[in-house]
Amino acid sequence: MGEPTPAVAMRPRLIDWLVTPLFLILFSGTLLLFDPILRAASRFGQRPQETAAGVLEGILVGIFRLAAGTRVLVERDPALRPGAPYLVIANHQSLFDIALLGALLFRNSPKFISKRELARGLPSISFHLRRGGHAIIDRGDRDGATRAIRELGARVREHGATAVIFPEGTRSRAGVLGPFKPAGALALLEAAPEVPVVAIAVDGSWRLLRWNLLPIPFCTRVRVRIGAPIARRPDEDRSGLLLEARAQIEKALASWRAVEQE
Repeated sequence: MGEPTPAVAMRPRLIDWLVTPLFLILFSGTLLLFDPILRAASRFGQRPQETAAGVLEGILVGIFRLAAGTRVLVERDPALRPGAPYLVIANHQSLFDIALLGALLFRNSPKFISKRELARGLPSISFHLRRGGHAIIDRGDRDGATRAIRELGARVREHGATAVIFPEGTRSRAGVLGPFKPAGALALLEAAPEVPVVAIAVDGSWRLLRWNLLPIPFCTRVRVRIGAPIARRPDEDRSGLLLEARAQIEKALASWRAVEQE
C-alpha cells in the first residue's frame, strides 16, 4: 500500500517547454519581489510576516495553476477549525508541498520543520524559515534536531500555531510513501500532548519537479486530503498514533491510485 501506480517512462512534451519560460519568470520574480516585503513585515512582528508569507504561498500556488495548468484538488474534513492549533503529519513529495500546505493551512499559522539547507540562499523562503518561528534542523545532529522540534512543540502550545512535520525525512521522488523516521514526530507529540493530530496526504506533486522545472510539466493533477483531527489522550500510545496517521495517508494514496487504474 502507498506504492505509485506503474507508469510508462515519460519525456517532456512540447507544451511543457512552451509554458516553462513564463512559469519561471513569474515564479522566480515573485520570490525576489517578496524577499524585501517579508523582511519589512518582520519589523512589525511575526504575525505581519506570517501574513506576507501566506500571501506569497497563495500566489506561488496560483502561478502553478495559471502558468503551468496545475490542478489542485483538495478534500478537507469539516471538523478542521480555522485558527486552531494542530500537529500535522504529512507525506512529502516535492518542495511544492510547503507552499501548498502553507496556503491551505494559512489560518492555522503553519510552522514547518525544515532542513537547514533550505534556510539559506533561497529568496523569500530562507528568510521566512529563519525568522518565521519554524524549526530548522541539521539532520546530522540528532540531539539538536530533537531539541529544535521540542521547542516548536512548545511554541504550538503557547501561541496556538500548527506544526507540520514530514516523518519520511526527505522527499519522495516518484510518489512512493517511504518509511517514517519516528524520532522527530514522537518528540513533537510528546512536546505538545494536548494538541490534536491531523494526517494530510499529498499526491502528484512529485511530478511537478520530475525534471527539476526544466521543463515544468503542464496540467499536472495534485491531490490533497486533510483528515479529521485526532483527539489526544493522556494514556495514548504515541507510536500507535503515528501509525494511525500513516495508515490514513496510505489509505488516501491507495484510493486515488485505484481510481486512476480503472
